[in-house]
Amino acid sequence: MRYRITLSYDGADFCGWQIQSGAVTVQETLEKALSALLRKPVTITGAGRTDSGVNAIGYVAHFDIKDVGALEPSELGYKLNAILPPSVVIHSLAQASPEFHARFDASSRKYTYFLHRLKDPFAAKFSLRRDWDLDFEAMNRAAALLVGRHDFACFQKTGTDVKTSICTVTEAFWAPYVPTHVSLMGFGPSAPAPAAAAKPVQATPGLREAEKGPAGECHPQPRGCPDLSRTGWRYVYFRIGADRFLRNMVRAVVGTLLEVGRGKRSAEDFAKLILPASPVPAAEGTEHVRSMPSGGPAGSLRGLAGDSVPGHALFLSKVEYPFSPPAF
Repeated sequence: MRYRITLSYDGADFCGWQIQSGAVTVQETLEKALSALLRKPVTITGAGRTDSGVNAIGYVAHFDIKDVGALEPSELGYKLNAILPPSVVIHSLAQASPEFHARFDASSRKYTYFLHRLKDPFAAKFSLRRDWDLDFEAMNRAAALLVGRHDFACFQKTGTDVKTSICTVTEAFWAPYVPTHVSLMGFGPSAPAPAAAAKPVQATPGLREAEKGPAGECHPQPRGCPDLSRTGWRYVYFRIGADRFLRNMVRAVVGTLLEVGRGKRSAEDFAKLILPASPVPAAEGTEHVRSMPSGGPAGSLRGLAGDSVPGHALFLSKVEYPFSPPAF
């Protein structure tokens, strides 16, 4: 019998999702807790890996077991929450179709990276502080270039063993936001009203005028917002969605886009890092791309992009399936 779990976790205490020798991981922590409750070994399959320190909201996983005894799935989820550490929470646990696969059935994943400028002790744990003047118009022009099917080898951690570095990005943009603690306590404007689902950016023009709500507040838009000025920004986030991600890819993309925002790299230079997806048949019968703009060995590609940003401000924020995920 197959069960699906929806959970969230604070990645600070873990070396990522996947089990690895000599390190505490989310997968290992969850498997130990389930095995203790069910009194038999349980193996859990997750929607994908997350890097060390990276957080996740609405993460999906599944496991198989012949019999859970007298426990109802909801009761099992309740007991699981009772013994898991505070950094992990189970939102739902329910029986799933035997064909359901948390990883291979996922059609897309979205990541969100948070950035703030002013000193804020309530944002620091999950947001990166950088007191810089940033050109968000240039950053969004560069981010729009990510959309499409490309080879992202330049943003992949060196030494990663994957068959292909091609990914299809569906959206990528920077937008402002107001943290709840700021708006509720009167230290800033009201939080933006929820925006409609962001559409993929198809071109690379400058920032468009944001739509205004009833109170004139600024809604997050895929191509930015008028108050995202070089010197006036306070809290922003970067959102990227794709069918798959490479190891360290999002953190490297954010670090490189920050170089664009600081004027250390132009949008045109950024475009050179996004290699054309020209598949060449590989021995295994799968596509494999390794075109190199600099002519160096494959391992040198990562050095062409910028530094990776810290993982504490990164969230795997959505895993999407062709069918509706469980509510929580």
